[in-house]
Parts: sequence; structure tokens; C-alpha cells
Amino acid sequence: MNTARGAAFSVGLTGGIGCGKSTVAELFAGLGATIVDTDAIAHSLTAPHGAAMPAILAEFGPDFATPDGALDRTRMRSLVFTDAGARGRLEAILHPRIRDATAAAAAIATGPYVIFAVPLLIESGTWAGRVSRVLAVDCSEDTQVARVMQRSGLSADQVRAIMATQVTRAQRLAAADDVIDNDDGLEALLPQVTRLHERYLSLSM
Repeated sequence: MNTARGAAFSVGLTGGIGCGKSTVAELFAGLGATIVDTDAIAHSLTAPHGAAMPAILAEFGPDFATPDGALDRTRMRSLVFTDAGARGRLEAILHPRIRDATAAAAAIATGPYVIFAVPLLIESGTWAGRVSRVLAVDCSEDTQVARVMQRSGLSADQVRAIMATQVTRAQRLAAADDVIDNDDGLEALLPQVTRLHERYLSLSM
């Protein structure tokens, strides 16, 4: 397990698709933690006139932009899902910019500790060494599939194909210092979040 400590106490929050990372992050935010969401940063970078768009279009061509100048996420998702080389080229553009933006956001954090919400924290190979603790939100694979199907309209096969591109549940749990179970809904989440919040407060002092 990771025991690294930086200048300030930080937590890397991760979990597979449909596990409920955003809900957990919102609960921590409600208790006063500063949340730095790498997905939100990536969306900002690829929004209309986003900072990453010129490099993306130079690399992949104008067909990967929507009429308003944002990243055509559907087209890009289809490409990188089937082409590991393309995924690597996209990550080479986005990851340094995301890293700089997360560092800037953490530098102005006002909470007692920072939670970096990183969906692919384990997959990245670098994030775990940059945070004080890794927190995984966990639920059964069947729950993941059901949640994603309900919110996105994807088929079960499509959801499981996305899950197959992520580390396994066992790998994620093995890499985690702390785990929140999210199989039983919101009422079961808050007590777990509160306990960890109190622990993180004590560790951050």
C-alpha cells in the first residue's frame, strides 16, 4: 500500500465505471474536503475552444471536432477503444495538461485535505505515487452494469466491454488503502464517508 506523503495530505479516489465515484466525491465535499476532478478538467480541456483542442485537431484532424469546436467524444471514443496507438496519442496530449491543471487546483485548495477524483488512477501507473492514500469505491460488477445501462442507454455487452479496458475489481481493491462499498445505495454511503473523513482529518494534521 502507498504511504507516500507530500507537502499536504491527499487522497486519490477511484473506482470502475458505475461504481459511484462522483456521489462519494460529493459527500466528501459536503464535509469540507477539496475535490479536484480530473474528468471535469479533461472535459474543460476538450470543450469548445478548450486548451487541448488545437493539439488534438492537429493530431487527429478536423473530423474529431463538433460544429461548436468541442471534441467529438463519440468519434474519439470509437477510435481509441479499438486503437491502442490512438489512445496513447490522445493521452500524450491530455495527461500533461490534466497534471498541470490538477496541481494548480490543489495549490489553491481551501479544504483540510484534497481528494483527486481519478477514474483511471490505478491504470495510469503514476497517480498512486502522487497521493497519500488511495480510496477505491467498490460494488459488484452486476451493479456496475445495471447503473451504467440505466444512465447511458448502453447495452450490457457495451458496458462490459468498457469495464474490460479497466483494471479488474480485484486489482483495484489490492491497490487501495481504503475501500467504500457502494452496493447498497446512498444511506449506506454516508456513514462510511464520515468515518474516512474523520480519519483523513487526523492524518492531515
